[in-house]
Amino acid sequence: MPELPEVETVRRGLSRLLEGLVIIAVSSDNPKSFPNAPADVEQFMIGAQVVAVKRRAKVLMIELSTKYSLIIHLKMTGQMVYRADNERFGAGHPNDSLIGELPDRSTRVIFDLSDGARLFFNDQRKFGWVRLVPTAEIPMIDFFQKVGPEPLGNDFTWEIMRERLQRRKNTNIKAALLDQSVIAGVGNIYADESLWGAKIHPKRLVKTVTDQEIKALYKALRDVLELSISKGGSTDQHYVDAEGKRGKYLTFANVFRREGQPCPRCGTIIEKLRVAGRGTHICPKEQVEQS
Repeated sequence: MPELPEVETVRRGLSRLLEGLVIIAVSSDNPKSFPNAPADVEQFMIGAQVVAVKRRAKVLMIELSTKYSLIIHLKMTGQMVYRADNERFGAGHPNDSLIGELPDRSTRVIFDLSDGARLFFNDQRKFGWVRLVPTAEIPMIDFFQKVGPEPLGNDFTWEIMRERLQRRKNTNIKAALLDQSVIAGVGNIYADESLWGAKIHPKRLVKTVTDQEIKALYKALRDVLELSISKGGSTDQHYVDAEGKRGKYLTFANVFRREGQPCPRCGTIIEKLRVAGRGTHICPKEQVEQS
């Protein structure tokens, strides 16, 4: 599933391409992927101008001039692919949709835009969705009520991070980082990378992590997220930007998928273990498990 940097990469690409355009037609082949009443689509989507493209956690929001918004969750295999005569952009789960002809058999929703371009929502496994909702009601949706703060937000401090993590004080630190109700948008890659950066073993219970370590984790998490966004996300196979370039973050990853290779800091061989039900990568010398 795409993590925060990947969804932010999609948001930035679509923001540049879509804002100011008008949706002139929409079609869908699957009610699970596009669970919207035809009357609402006709009244609030067709003829609406794209005002802004936003993100909350791993969810995209396309705000429309009708005071309605499209909420898009890519889930496991979702893609957003923009095609115009002179430009293309795609991001999401890997398959030929990013570079092949569209629509294809994974295409669930097609938006026709006022500049002659088309925006495709592709989803092989049909877990993702595009929902049309009143913009004012978005904060009341259950997901948005429960999701934690944005780790790159200007108001997100290390003290807030400490308070959020302490809600899971009797669980391991990696599980707490992966809990979207604790902090928004952090997945497996960035949990591993930030814990390595802070020299914290992922099995450590939250209550054993000191303030000094939380400060280090706070900095490491923000640094790795910002680096990944600058590199176009971690999905080197999943993401293609408007120039056809793929995300490059994993080229710079320190431990994720580096098992059997030397730690960039100390040279100890990186190990892979299982924590919080996920494959986890650590330096066994610098990330020591404590009781």
